[in-house]
Amino acid sequence: AVAAAMRLGTVLSALRPALPLLLGLSLGCSLSLLRASWSHGAAEERCLAPGPPALPARGAPPEAAEGRPVPGHEDFRPRIVPYYRDPNKPYKKVLRTRYIQTELGFHERLFVAVLTSKATLNTLAVAVNKTVAHHFPRLLYFTGLRSAKVPHGMVLVAHGDERPIWLMYETMNYIHQHFGSDYDWFYIMQDDTYAQAEQVKALVTHLSINQDVYLGRAEEFIGGDEQARYCHGGFGYLLSRSLLLKLHPHLDSCRNEILSVRPDEWLGRCIIDFLGITCVSQLQGQHYRTYELAKNTEPEKEEEEEFQAALAVHPVSDMTLMYRLHKQFSRIQLDRVYQEIQDLQMQIRNLTALTPAGEAGVTWPVGINAPFLPKSRFEVISWDYFTEQHLFSCPDGSPKCELSGASKADVSEIIESAVEQLNRLYQPLLRFSKRQLLNGYRRFDPTRGMEYTLDLLLEAATQKGHSRVLAKRVSLVRPLSKVEIIPMPYVTEATRVQLVLPLTVQDLDFVANFLDMFAMNTLDTHDNALLTLLFIYHPYDAQRVGQVDVFAGVKAMVGELEKRYAEVKIPWISVKTEVPSQVKLMDIVSKKHPVDTLFFLASVWTEINMEFLNRCRMNTISNWQVFFPVHFQEFNPALVYRGEQTASSNTDFLRDGHFDRHSFAEACFYNSDYMTARTKLAADILDRDEVLESMEVFDVFLHYSGLHLFRAVEPGLVQKYTLRSCNPRLSEELYHRCVLSNLEGLASRSHLAMALFEQEQANST
Repeated sequence: AVAAAMRLGTVLSALRPALPLLLGLSLGCSLSLLRASWSHGAAEERCLAPGPPALPARGAPPEAAEGRPVPGHEDFRPRIVPYYRDPNKPYKKVLRTRYIQTELGFHERLFVAVLTSKATLNTLAVAVNKTVAHHFPRLLYFTGLRSAKVPHGMVLVAHGDERPIWLMYETMNYIHQHFGSDYDWFYIMQDDTYAQAEQVKALVTHLSINQDVYLGRAEEFIGGDEQARYCHGGFGYLLSRSLLLKLHPHLDSCRNEILSVRPDEWLGRCIIDFLGITCVSQLQGQHYRTYELAKNTEPEKEEEEEFQAALAVHPVSDMTLMYRLHKQFSRIQLDRVYQEIQDLQMQIRNLTALTPAGEAGVTWPVGINAPFLPKSRFEVISWDYFTEQHLFSCPDGSPKCELSGASKADVSEIIESAVEQLNRLYQPLLRFSKRQLLNGYRRFDPTRGMEYTLDLLLEAATQKGHSRVLAKRVSLVRPLSKVEIIPMPYVTEATRVQLVLPLTVQDLDFVANFLDMFAMNTLDTHDNALLTLLFIYHPYDAQRVGQVDVFAGVKAMVGELEKRYAEVKIPWISVKTEVPSQVKLMDIVSKKHPVDTLFFLASVWTEINMEFLNRCRMNTISNWQVFFPVHFQEFNPALVYRGEQTASSNTDFLRDGHFDRHSFAEACFYNSDYMTARTKLAADILDRDEVLESMEVFDVFLHYSGLHLFRAVEPGLVQKYTLRSCNPRLSEELYHRCVLSNLEGLASRSHLAMALFEQEQANST
């Protein structure tokens, strides 16, 4: 009994720390079971309780109480379509749409059609294209000319008949056929109309797409019904997609039965007669405001509220007046934006004063995110020093370079803005003029934008004519504006990748590993990738190829792979040269492949994997973008680990190395893009082929193509450490980059410092 009591005491003492946990779990489970039983009981009582049916909410139709769909509200009720598969029919793979918005039935917002003529195509239509066209998501010009010469940057649809009614009829047919299922709203305007694009886009966002809309400046028919109205074409008008779909079947009847001189009257009569819808100038609380210009109008002097609030202005007689209107309305819109910013800043100040931080919590500038606060010294954002002539933080790593291009324009604009703001603050008491920029600092803060600190030498003049030179420090911020999603062409991961591997005699020791990784990650997985080998013979080795072929071992490995994989063929190309120029080698390969081939220019140290090949496919877009990945180069293990065991953890595979930004050996691009850029290069250098020895494929695309060059770190390309041989016969820049790549690939600074420390200790002992 004593032994049993002792054992029980031992067990209780062992379980005592866990007793609160066990009691908590038991209590929680019990309460959850009780709550579940109560909720089920209450639900059953509500479902079974007798009594009259519940009344609908105020304003809801009686069908809503019975759970039936309400007329006019079917599009807003979620519906679950049950999946049913007929067992008697063979199974077919479901083809998904290319974009999710197509599958969900989303439409683009606004389509704009501009009616033009032979007399105004090269004048007013061009002015419309230069002022407001780029503010609309899609804009097309329609004319009745047969073979019209299209001005640069315009998309023109020619119907071949200049009769106004026929032009309107063909335009409506064309819009329905090509864009009727893609857009929610259609805005029709003439080329002698100035429309505020942003106001029109804001208008359609406040209108319901579930109604038939015919919105514009309502005009009476001559001698017609007093109630019916048509929309004046000179001020533009808005049609909804539902109205366009209903109108299209009646267009032929309208063309044959309705006689009119004006196309806008003809369209209005067609809509009224067949759909019973008249033009309105106000709908759903939104007003379509217009302004009719008088002769010899001065837009800069128009201060009427009706003019400033107008969505459309008509008639515009010439191009100069169109540009002046655009300038005036842009100034009006800019003043509104500045006033809104001031109002918002005042509200922020008033609300911040009520917070626990008080007025100290107000950031500068008001409304802009506070500066980034680093949590360690590694997160500190460094400042770049500059003057009006030089930049002391250069992209190529040099300590000093000339300020030019966009950087020079940026600095000039910032200095002008600083002086302008100072004059705005101190005038009329003082007026400042710039003498010199003493010091300039800038840094990019990803949370708020580009920050500047300027030390300016200024000359301050008073109203009485006295002047004095003084130095003043100012701070400025160029905040990040609205972030936009750049549309990119559609690409897939099914594209075949053609790997190109140049090989020299110095690369023979690494070919076996490359082929093994290629077979394991592409051939075994049946990835859609092919390989072409490029054997680069030195002239001395090429003469002895009949007796001793330096690439015989590689060709034997290729033969073994072709025997193992019967469906695979690995071709090779032999080239004799002393200077293996990347461009010259690519010229040879390009001629032997179709123009739609996707090339991946690899190096012998590259370890091919499916993850990177997919990114190569997705990041390379024909006639749009080329991809130059930055591979991860592992450090020299003899310096990093110094005899210790190499870390094998998968989470640390990118730790002991660096991304080699000096190497441009890997590249993904389409053959058609390379051929286009290469043609421009050939026209520039003529017959001076020696220039090609100082260039890489990256330089060809950078200087001789208008494509996007996507240069990004690629964690899927990991290369083991090796000391690369740098060919001294290449250009000085290429040789220098190769040497820098070798030096920076040795080890990190801490590893090099530790190696030097250990060496000094060993020498001292």
